[in-house]
Amino acid sequence: MKVGIDSYCFHRFFGEVYPGQPQPTKPMTMEDFLAFAKELSVDGVSLESCFFPTMDKGWLTDLKGQLDGYGFDRVYAWGHPDGLEAGGNRAAYDDMLAQIPNARMIGADVMRVVGSSLMFRHLPHKPQLEILAKWFKEAVKVAEDHGVKVAVENHIDYTADECLWLIEEVGSPYFGLNFDTGNFVRLLDDPIAGMKKLAKYTFATHIKDLKVRRGVPVTEWYFFSSTPVGDGIVDNLALAQLLKDADYKGFLAVETDHLHPDYNYDEHAAVRQSVQELKRIASQLK
Repeated sequence: MKVGIDSYCFHRFFGEVYPGQPQPTKPMTMEDFLAFAKELSVDGVSLESCFFPTMDKGWLTDLKGQLDGYGFDRVYAWGHPDGLEAGGNRAAYDDMLAQIPNARMIGADVMRVVGSSLMFRHLPHKPQLEILAKWFKEAVKVAEDHGVKVAVENHIDYTADECLWLIEEVGSPYFGLNFDTGNFVRLLDDPIAGMKKLAKYTFATHIKDLKVRRGVPVTEWYFFSSTPVGDGIVDNLALAQLLKDADYKGFLAVETDHLHPDYNYDEHAAVRQSVQELKRIASQLK
């Protein structure tokens, strides 16, 4: 089982600082991120396109060269923060389609996408999912033409059963899941039960660990804040074993989002610890 990092771990350094978080001492470039990933000897990276400085073809070609030079597997990540807005933003859909060739340009055969987000989770889900199913049926035809698989993330929006319905309704080998091990917890949906249903459809991962943040209302999504893998409540060993049993071909990509303040906003240390733990998990798989 391979191990990797999603660049969203360093969202503060790429310019997205949540309210109450400190500004980083210096920004991070994509080159900085890739060099750090190489330092940790990971196998792959998931790259959030929202942090790309440009969509210029020359820059994307240079990025592919860097990824090839490091020998990284790669996922092209689109859609932060609200993606297709639960089927309410056709312009975002057009942008998603336009970026499918970019995934191929950097050598990625999986493109993680976002259909919805926590912003829409309290609205009726059935009409959202019906629109998304229709849109993704169209989108996977384009993706297949480019040799790219589309992996929709459970983005604190839909339960495992709803994700399963969406995948089966689209009904394409080019459409599956980016399984986020922490986001189901935030919906109080058991990730182990979800993985048993969804492992065979999983093309990419976000491996999160979480613990309760005291003093934060339970209604806030970051009530369950990110920790380094191994420090929280998510049984990522069991989840990784289910992926292996399903012959998962991707990598385990650590992702932290709202890092718990116990870790002093030290994302580099949190990622180092997470990578070490994921390598330990990978070595224990049967």
